[in-house]
Amino acid sequence: MSQRARSLGVHIGFGQPGKFNAITDVPGIRVGHVSVHRDLAHGRAVRTGVTVIEPRPGPARLAPCFAGVHVLNGNGDATGLEWIREAGLLTSPIAITNTHSVGTVRDTLIAAEHEALPDTGAVYWSMPVVLETFDGLLNDINGFHIQPQHVREALAAAQGGALAEGNVGGGSGMICHEFKGGSGTASRKLAAEDGSWTVGAIVQANHGRRASLQVAGYPVGRFLGYEQLPSPFATHALPHPGMGSIVVVLATDAPLLPHQCSRLAQRASIGVARTGGGTEDSSGDIFIALATGNHGLPASDYASKRAFTTPVAMVNNDHMSALFQAAAEAVEEAIVNALLAASSCTGHLGHRAEGLSEKRLLSALHQAGWRPSGQEANAPVPKERHTAHSPSQVQAEHG
Repeated sequence: MSQRARSLGVHIGFGQPGKFNAITDVPGIRVGHVSVHRDLAHGRAVRTGVTVIEPRPGPARLAPCFAGVHVLNGNGDATGLEWIREAGLLTSPIAITNTHSVGTVRDTLIAAEHEALPDTGAVYWSMPVVLETFDGLLNDINGFHIQPQHVREALAAAQGGALAEGNVGGGSGMICHEFKGGSGTASRKLAAEDGSWTVGAIVQANHGRRASLQVAGYPVGRFLGYEQLPSPFATHALPHPGMGSIVVVLATDAPLLPHQCSRLAQRASIGVARTGGGTEDSSGDIFIALATGNHGLPASDYASKRAFTTPVAMVNNDHMSALFQAAAEAVEEAIVNALLAASSCTGHLGHRAEGLSEKRLLSALHQAGWRPSGQEANAPVPKERHTAHSPSQVQAEHG
């Protein structure tokens, strides 16, 4: 498995991760990745995929959970969010893919749900949640290579435990801070005095400029120049650096009500900002938080009348701060994990995104003043150094 921030001695924030440091540390959450990677004729290449997050075992419609949404910047697309805003309920898996495959993924989720549910004559509609980011630089996005079988394979592959990161699933063709990006995950387990709940995050990171990248509060982007690692956006014919998006799914086993889920989703913005993102007009930054702490919510269909009320629990506001901090830290670390896990990728029409190696990141961290815990402040800095250039300089050099 690829290096992750914590395995390099880079501890982000103050909280402790769960067993797998993944969204799957939240009980019941499962994730499935399917990657579609192949080379075609005339330089075309497929570097895309699908990621599915299941909130609970079994059809989500039969065991809904509360959820909320926050949009930091709306240059992105998603399905199923309006009903979450209105009713506060998540009644489907959440899928993440590329921008031009949202429709295929949505339709397949509806068909798969219909096949999985018993034929009871219940009347229901389905509005599954599908999020996207744009992989059209590395992927032949207009070839529409995501097919229904890929979505079904992702559903079948959903599992708990440790998760693959980087160039996998929906993150296959993504670019983050001008390095190869993709899928990343992390979690935080709250202390007993804070409720003992878990908050997990999974991101599809496809955003940001290199110079703005920060890791654990250190401005590493200033030391990760373009001399040896050109920007994927280095030619005049390509869009400007930073175009793309980031989508985040947060999950917790805390008993949150819908408005509290929206508040939790909003804190994903802090994790994105701490890594230097969230400031591009062309980035679609859409976040969803789900909470599985309330059980027994009515199934989402019109088959029968139910009781007038359902007992629910909620976390009191004076205990929300620890959850907010956990969400921010988990998102921040998930982005760094996505960068470290992603390997260099040559894709559509020869476009290439370089991976951020552990050695380069550690070198930049040392140059920015970071030291692992226990090291002397004047410890020697690794020899490898890089001269920073502006994107305009890069275009001139490589155009």
